[in-house]
Amino acid sequence: MTPSTPPPAARDRDPVKSLWSFGNLLRDDGVSALEYIEQLTYLICVKIAHEQRHRILNPQRLPGSQAWDQLRATSPYEQGSFYEKILWDFGNRPDAIGRIFRKAQNRVSDPLKLSRLIDLVDQHYWTGVPGLPPGAVFEALLGRVADDAKTGAGQYYTPRPLIDAVVRCVRPTVDDTIIDPACGTGGFLITAFDYLIEHFPRGADRARRAQTDEDIVSGNELVETTARLAMANLFLHGVAQPRVVVGDALLSRPERHATLVLTAPPFGRGSVIADYGYSRYDLWAATANKQLNFLQHVFTLLDIGGRAAVVVTDNVLFEGGAGAEIRKRLLHHCDVHTLLRLPTGVFSAKGVRANVLFFDKPAPRTDGRPSTRRLWVYDMRSRQPSVTKTAPLAETDYLDFVAAYRPGRSREERDETSWFRPFDVDELLSRDGCELDLRVAPRQTEPATEPDVDLYRIAEDITGELRSALAEFTALADALRVLGRPSGQSGQDPTR
Repeated sequence: MTPSTPPPAARDRDPVKSLWSFGNLLRDDGVSALEYIEQLTYLICVKIAHEQRHRILNPQRLPGSQAWDQLRATSPYEQGSFYEKILWDFGNRPDAIGRIFRKAQNRVSDPLKLSRLIDLVDQHYWTGVPGLPPGAVFEALLGRVADDAKTGAGQYYTPRPLIDAVVRCVRPTVDDTIIDPACGTGGFLITAFDYLIEHFPRGADRARRAQTDEDIVSGNELVETTARLAMANLFLHGVAQPRVVVGDALLSRPERHATLVLTAPPFGRGSVIADYGYSRYDLWAATANKQLNFLQHVFTLLDIGGRAAVVVTDNVLFEGGAGAEIRKRLLHHCDVHTLLRLPTGVFSAKGVRANVLFFDKPAPRTDGRPSTRRLWVYDMRSRQPSVTKTAPLAETDYLDFVAAYRPGRSREERDETSWFRPFDVDELLSRDGCELDLRVAPRQTEPATEPDVDLYRIAEDITGELRSALAEFTALADALRVLGRPSGQSGQDPTR
């Protein structure tokens, strides 16, 4: 039998590079990058169960912990069948591992390549290695997938330097309930969890730590494959019982509320339902713009006294119709205190201009005035209009913003600069459509022969008008269909 834990000299010193290179080889067999990461997820989890069984201190004999030895002892041409049996057995477990393996399938049909992949996973010791924890390897692989335009996975991945900066600003605590209603691969939840562990209060008992592991972070994700990756990512980062619900978070009122919401909702529309708006009486306005719907949903998720940081595209700041009503309501019911304007190219989706909106949900003011008093805008975009994949924003690029934000201190202590200044709420409400498309630094002067035309803004305005017109035509068609139905006919028109 091949040794299940290789000696130090045989271990892979750069697992990210070797595992990613092998994934490129599997593409010739039709295995996509996301499917490959799925297979790695399964094999790594099985290997971790084996390592926990064989560790010297406090070994854990969990169900399936002997599976890795058995898989390694099987001949390459029989490993495929045994691997599928492992997937079935793990998928029927009642714990978090069972949720990760739910509906798992083997996508590596070539027996020799599967055997080689098992060898690659076996060459890395996934637990107890300082400086290279399994979560870091998994995150690096997810980053590679997001950077590859062919995968289309960038919509599920928020750049980690941005996430780190946001989390440092909002400062999660062990008393928080943290939810991401569009969690993708779990970046916000993982970073918030890591922050909690790093700042865990001294003297906290074991029960408090167990509560942190099992109950403090949770998410929702529309796509099952992505939800599986999120759960695996959380598990590999030390969350004992990762909670990620699969489904459309916008369909119904939240059953669980949060004191802290961190999220980067998907760009554009993601379902047929969104084309006609969501039928929820707790939302301020019906719209086909999914990001505007998520902004409303985040408000309903928050407890009084809760806070949020939401990544939004530019059109959320200026879209008319329902967008104007939602922004007005948000300024009135929440303390919308900070807007970070990001350069184009921060996200892998081509041409997307994004921002981070920070707001709190206080109790309503007794004088009826808006809860927002001043909105501070940090204009990173004017200073650096765009970034590229080869030179993305690093953690150091956000240091000035975090310092200007003044985490944990009163916003009265903030200092106005050429990139960071406040706008009074009365000024915001008086703007046409209550738009928040605000700049702090003056734009660079363009040549007189080139008028300052924002084609992206024009396209988004046209798209918003077309969405509103489509919704009106759909409502009119439905009304005419009902009026034209023969008497005595009831029920839904079978042609719809």
